[in-house]
Amino acid sequence: MTLGQATAPTGGLLGALLHRYGVGDPLSCVPVAKGLLNRGYRLSTTRGEFFLKHYLDGDEDVIARQHRATVRLDELGLPVASPVADGQGRTVTVLEDGRCFGLYPWVEGRHREGTELSAGQSARLGALLGLVHTTLAEVQKLPQQRPDTTAAHDAADPEHTHRLIDELLGLVRGQASYDAFDELAERRLVERHALLDRWAHRRPEAGSEPEPGWVHGDFHPLNLLYRGPEPVAILDWDRLGVKPRAEEAVRAAAIFFLGPEYGALDLVKVRRYARAYRQAAGVPVEELGAAVHRVWWERLNDFWMLQWRYQEHDRRADPLFPAAAALVVWWTREYEAVLEAFTG
Repeated sequence: MTLGQATAPTGGLLGALLHRYGVGDPLSCVPVAKGLLNRGYRLSTTRGEFFLKHYLDGDEDVIARQHRATVRLDELGLPVASPVADGQGRTVTVLEDGRCFGLYPWVEGRHREGTELSAGQSARLGALLGLVHTTLAEVQKLPQQRPDTTAAHDAADPEHTHRLIDELLGLVRGQASYDAFDELAERRLVERHALLDRWAHRRPEAGSEPEPGWVHGDFHPLNLLYRGPEPVAILDWDRLGVKPRAEEAVRAAAIFFLGPEYGALDLVKVRRYARAYRQAAGVPVEELGAAVHRVWWERLNDFWMLQWRYQEHDRRADPLFPAAAALVVWWTREYEAVLEAFTG
């Protein structure tokens, strides 16, 4: 959602932004220290509390489209915070230097991991995501020319992954000050190399991807606010797009229900979540089962956190790596149990 290192806008910049929206004079503007992408600030003014968002990859048309979608979802009763419009009805402010901003009402609440949710709350979470998918299908038109999902969503090639593993191993072993993280990264890379050798024959077939639909694109605990037992706001629609809906449901579960012991999903809660999602979204068991297989294969071949650290010299994702890497090993070992939890 945001970068904790962000420096809050001040002075003329902040005044100009607030003038556009007519929300009073600024009292304070404090960075929100959560998440990995974009920059956000809790803004207090003489007229209330707001969330000011700086879009780092600003495309006015794309952001405006996201805003229109969230406004419609809000109007239809989903827990979505609509952006504030300026006097001309625009929700995106683009400065002369190209920076893009949006303003939202501040929503009080807290993030909750799936491990904090009861079985009933887990089911309601699945139903909520299903409702998001079905409602998006009502308010968003699919592109007239469908994306080439065979090319864009083809399953990872294990030969390419082996080359990436070798490259990352060279970078890890070449660290001037080899530390505990490097040791873990090396062990997991060697381990993954062996897993790929063993399971390469399970690569999903080309053309097996499901029909795409509109999805949130980044549904996880940091993008959901709770007040008491129920969600009050789904946040950050930056990755709203046309993708396989069932795969979003699987990816979300793999984040929400990763248990306190690294590498294991709470399959009891996954089962309640998945049943409610299938019912709310009208997704057949076969579609969700295929999504489980594709997301497992995706995780088996994915090293974005290590690529950030060793290729981009960006360590923001380091805290996520131990659990994510352990989950791949556990999921591979417990593949049938995971599949049954999603489809049973």
